[in-house]
Amino acid sequence: MYDLPEIRWATDALWAAVAARLAVAGIAAPPALSRGPAVHQLWADPALLLSQTCGNPYVRTYRDRLRLVATPRYTAPGCDGPRYRSVLIVRADARGEDLADFRGAVCAVNGWDSLSGWVALAAALPDPQFFRAASVTGAHADSVAAVAAGEADIAAIDCVTYALLQRHRPAATAALRVIGRTALAPSLPLVTRRDVDDGTVEALRSALRDALADPALAEARAALLIEGIEILGEADYDAIPPQPVSTPPQLSAPSRRSATAPAP
Repeated sequence: MYDLPEIRWATDALWAAVAARLAVAGIAAPPALSRGPAVHQLWADPALLLSQTCGNPYVRTYRDRLRLVATPRYTAPGCDGPRYRSVLIVRADARGEDLADFRGAVCAVNGWDSLSGWVALAAALPDPQFFRAASVTGAHADSVAAVAAGEADIAAIDCVTYALLQRHRPAATAALRVIGRTALAPSLPLVTRRDVDDGTVEALRSALRDALADPALAEARAALLIEGIEILGEADYDAIPPQPVSTPPQLSAPSRRSATAPAP
């Protein structure tokens, strides 16, 4: 889900190490990751071996089709072990010091089913009519661009994504500031299809643990902001706030070509 072009080399290196370890365990793993299909197609693929999903779609839509494997521990500011949050961003010259000051504003939302981009933000609002309107951008990077360009006033951005954008695209965040953070929630889980047997799940966990402890992959781990994994249960993901029943009126978003993953 954090597949920026700038760090795909690191994702590929990590996967190659995991796949090699799975092969030793007798599990056939594709040598390269699949990036072509839309994520919702991947999550429903009957041949799925390993993927990553946003917690909200997992809880609301895919729980009966996906099985939890592990939850990464990210090192981005705002993360706490296997949990993360969103940062609330506005333009640096915007009036207002916290969320309450942006009543009646236009928010940029990467997608209504995104935990970090909408569900967590909605849970922090005092009432459903707080925002005047919303611009649905399709990706966190495009929400960042919309706020920077003045096309929206505020957005909730996954803290891992924001840290990666600050590192690799400083110009994209230079005109922005953080005015708040959403509540902690379980980070985006690594998943497999629901019918995968216990032995394969344990092999996936073992391969991930081993790869994430391999000194040869230290540079890749640092690039991905990953320091390890933890095993969370379905009950941990039940803590995700409920899907909001209403949304602000939607504006027509400017046409953008996103250079990042869809909507963590």
